[in-house]
Amino acid sequence: MASEEASLRALESLMTEFFHSCTTNERKREIEELLNNFAQQTGAWRHCLFFLSNTRNEYVMMYSLTVFENLVNKMWIGVASQDKMEIRSCLPKLLLAQHKSVPYFIRNKLCKVIVDIGRQDWPMFYHDFFTNTLQLIQSPALAQLGLVMLKTTSEELACPREDLSVARKDELRKLLLEQVPTVLGLLTGILETYWDKHSVIASTPPPSPTSGESVELLGSLFQGSQYSKLLCQPMAALDSESQQLCCLVLECLAHLFSWIPLSTSITPTLLASIFHFARSGCDFRTKNKIGPFISSNSSSSNGHLNLGTLPPASNGGESNEQQSEGSKMDRARLGVLAMTCVNELVSKNCVPVDFEEYLLRMFQQTFFLLQRLTRENNAHTVKRRLQELDESYLEKFTDFLRLFVSVHLRRIESSPQFPIVDFLALLFKYTFNQPTHEGYFACLDIWNVFLDFLTTKIKSRLADRDSVLNRYKDALVLLLREVLNRIQFRCNQAQLEELDDETLDDDQQTEWQRYLRQSLEVVAKVMELLPSHAFSTLFPVLQENLEVYLGLQQFIVTTRTSRKLNITAENDCRRLHCSLRDLSSLLQAVGRLAEHFIGEVFAARFSDALAVVERLVEVTCYGSQTSLYYLETAAPSVLKPDLIDVHAQALAALQAYSHWLAQFYIEVHSQNQSQFLNLITSAVDASSPLITAKVPEKLLLSACHLLVSITSTVRPVFLVTLPAVQNIFSLITTENQTHRLPQEAHMLVCRALSNMLLLPWPNLPESEQEWQTRSSNHASLLAALTREYRILRGTVNITPRQRDLNDMKTVMQQTLPVLRDIVDSISGESTKSRQICYQSLQESVQVSLSLFPVFIQHPDVTDEMLAFFLTLFQALRVQMGVAFTGQIIHTFLSMFTREQLAASILQEGSAGCRVVQKFLKILQVVVQEPGQAFKPFLPSILSLCMEQVYPVVAERSSPDVKAEMFELLYQILHQNWRYFFKTSVLTSVQRGGSEDTMENEAQFIAAMQAFGQSFLQPDIHIFKQNLSYLESLNTKHKLYHRKLFRTSMLFHFINVLLQVLLHKSHDLLQEEITLAIYNMASVDFDAFYSAFMPEFLNSCQGVDTSQRAVLARNFKLERDLPSFTQSVQRLVNDLRYYRLCNSSLPTGVIKL
Repeated sequence: MASEEASLRALESLMTEFFHSCTTNERKREIEELLNNFAQQTGAWRHCLFFLSNTRNEYVMMYSLTVFENLVNKMWIGVASQDKMEIRSCLPKLLLAQHKSVPYFIRNKLCKVIVDIGRQDWPMFYHDFFTNTLQLIQSPALAQLGLVMLKTTSEELACPREDLSVARKDELRKLLLEQVPTVLGLLTGILETYWDKHSVIASTPPPSPTSGESVELLGSLFQGSQYSKLLCQPMAALDSESQQLCCLVLECLAHLFSWIPLSTSITPTLLASIFHFARSGCDFRTKNKIGPFISSNSSSSNGHLNLGTLPPASNGGESNEQQSEGSKMDRARLGVLAMTCVNELVSKNCVPVDFEEYLLRMFQQTFFLLQRLTRENNAHTVKRRLQELDESYLEKFTDFLRLFVSVHLRRIESSPQFPIVDFLALLFKYTFNQPTHEGYFACLDIWNVFLDFLTTKIKSRLADRDSVLNRYKDALVLLLREVLNRIQFRCNQAQLEELDDETLDDDQQTEWQRYLRQSLEVVAKVMELLPSHAFSTLFPVLQENLEVYLGLQQFIVTTRTSRKLNITAENDCRRLHCSLRDLSSLLQAVGRLAEHFIGEVFAARFSDALAVVERLVEVTCYGSQTSLYYLETAAPSVLKPDLIDVHAQALAALQAYSHWLAQFYIEVHSQNQSQFLNLITSAVDASSPLITAKVPEKLLLSACHLLVSITSTVRPVFLVTLPAVQNIFSLITTENQTHRLPQEAHMLVCRALSNMLLLPWPNLPESEQEWQTRSSNHASLLAALTREYRILRGTVNITPRQRDLNDMKTVMQQTLPVLRDIVDSISGESTKSRQICYQSLQESVQVSLSLFPVFIQHPDVTDEMLAFFLTLFQALRVQMGVAFTGQIIHTFLSMFTREQLAASILQEGSAGCRVVQKFLKILQVVVQEPGQAFKPFLPSILSLCMEQVYPVVAERSSPDVKAEMFELLYQILHQNWRYFFKTSVLTSVQRGGSEDTMENEAQFIAAMQAFGQSFLQPDIHIFKQNLSYLESLNTKHKLYHRKLFRTSMLFHFINVLLQVLLHKSHDLLQEEITLAIYNMASVDFDAFYSAFMPEFLNSCQGVDTSQRAVLARNFKLERDLPSFTQSVQRLVNDLRYYRLCNSSLPTGVIKL
């Protein structure tokens, strides 16, 4: 005894020293080693039992419990049965004796250790484990402790970790499911008892009409419902201990609901009890948000202090108001936990038929709460009521609404007992009275889900489309109007000014942009359902703001030196700012609706669309003519960006209607030629003055994008003859370095000009396309654009000075992206367009090829050149011809030596690395080309791939280069299968794959080895990519059935994939890996079961003969995918479990 006392004092001293701030890391490591050595000693648990019974040092308690936890979870199989009995007896007694005196986290840890023992031994060796827990719950003095045990049991036994065999996991779940009705009955009883005990007695006078308790029920929602009166009863006033107990019950229920199936065990009485407490959250609250909901009685050892950390009330020192606030916090917490229970139930998509009535009842009860939340009375508006609710409760309630609409609306919507329109009215009030932006966003998401549901329903029931729409029409019109109001400063200035419009989030948008985008999504979806209503709502508001904008001209004062906007009063400037911001938002809304005017509805909505486009053209012309962005204003930091933004958004909105203009041109152009001509001419006239380096870049780019859309989508035949277009041609072909447009704008304008000359005109036969003239003009355009670039050809044999070299680089880096963009824009067009493009480019391509060797040591330039060649290969390889293409490939292959490749690859993320990537991409295009033209290059491409690139990347991460190299390897195999296998797939299948005629076998084996090697490396992206390549080769070419693969590689691949599953290194790909194993095994199931599995199990380290036999027996000889998948998962789980058990056995113990 004395020695144990001494050991305890020594341990207390060590633990205190370990956690002292002055202790060095080296000393901590020494102490840690001492403690670990002690924990590994046989019988250490006896000392720990003494320590737990005789110390008040929290560190010692936690250490001692950790020793027990390690013993139970890792060494239990090797503990003597007598010792196990003693531990099973002592620890529960210790818990009963000390649960009130130790800190909550120590109590929780002790509960977990006891539950861990139950996880191993119940019911065979620990038959009263669960019975003891139920008895604790039924004992008033120990109910809290019993609930902590129950929650821990649910957490640890229902969803156990991998340190159990699959058979044991299944057994535990079955045992727990048998106990569920009893457990739910007990928990229901506790909730009912405490509710009844603390409910306001019946003699309480009825609430006054303004007190907020007299609730007018939804139309038909609760007719005949026995719960309507119950839910209208005043709230129970629970004392602190009762609150804690009810919180624990709700926490237990929430976890139980996360895994038990929906069934009649979840009784109407239980649901009603939960909803009683869900009402608690509807009370007013303190402004603090409730923290993580792990009570002071939680079973989680890392939980946060909550109720248990509230300071005790001093004698009369705490005011009634403070007590009242604490009580409200506690009641809000009850409400949050109750809603967590509800959400766990509602999140389940699989609803048995006999539970559907309960589900309907749940929704009725929840929408009673929704009505309560959105009720107005003399004292409180809805918004103020929601502001005074706990934020967590509001989040949970919004989660419920989202789950209801996304998972269950289709079930409930047609029920006569569920008034869907009344529900939408409540959701509307709830949405537009949200106290936070995040809450509002979450509600908009719910509306989006509802609108998707409605759209899908209408498309599947076209016959009664009108009756469905009429049912929801009023709600949709209200929604549209309110969402539009919410994005306008004139209606919602205070809230909108709170939104950040500078900081970008992960999606590269500001808070304001996100707000606007989500709002416009709702507008667009309503437009799809109610086009005429949406248009008639939006267009007048747009017109109103446009009048302000168009009226600014009268306030412009021009002097000899400046142009000023004569609006100077602060209030007027603020009103103008709000109007311009609103106009910008509404223009985006109008642009977002463009897709709803084209296609089948073009004719029906033609007049509305024409009115919009004419107005947009007018606005863009006005903006360009008045040059409002140049004006001096009284508030330049605010109004100037506003004026630029409105102009840019008008151009962008007009661009959105380019598809409508294209359909106008094709379908009704002949009847309205002058109208169409005026629209296009005005649009170009609005854009062309902005195409200058002096204009703000935002406006310049908007104008360029509009021009590109007109030239690529609309393609009017007369476009090139317009004076404004001629001016742009002149500007671009004569510009020099000093007056050059910014690079992005320059590329867009060049693309637009090239499109005009290359893209076929709609409505005209081939004979009227004027290809001769257009070809000549395009050649002139390209000649002007590449003037300086083509001069560089003369410097190929001269070693340039550094200054000249930099000038050459500048020219190349400016010209090549433009040429690449022009080629890319016509890659999907007709042969004629591509022919003309290549003719105009031919000289520049030859210049590029001759310059390539000169700049091979300059990766920044080589990167740009290879990007250009890659685009050429992708779009114009046919036009370039076999001979010239071969010359390019030959040049590249000769320039990229092994040393050159290695040096580039080793600089990960550098320009050199990008050069290798693009080179490999070019080779991918080459090997995919059908026919025999490029087949002679296959050996050298394979050689480069396997002998030069692969050795460099094999043992390094190099993810980008490696991904491209494996894709090249896959394309070589897929597109050139007969390079390796002469027999066709059909012949091979007919002959059973036994007579494959192979060529280039060594290269094929090397490629397969490279794929196999990649599965042993940690890069999950490469793993996934390569696994999909193997599966694709099997689908298309029966790879796994080929004799060479089947006889010498198949089992190796299966073995590697199983080892990956065992090591859990690529757990995200479990499904894909298991499917691949199945596909490989299914080539010859007999061989897999009779040869591979015994060999695999015999080679497994860390398991004994009897365990191998169990593993083999449990791997059922199934041939269907679901059963096979289950067997693989069981094998992996049980093999890991056996290894874990065996590795933790003391030396010399005989394994069972």
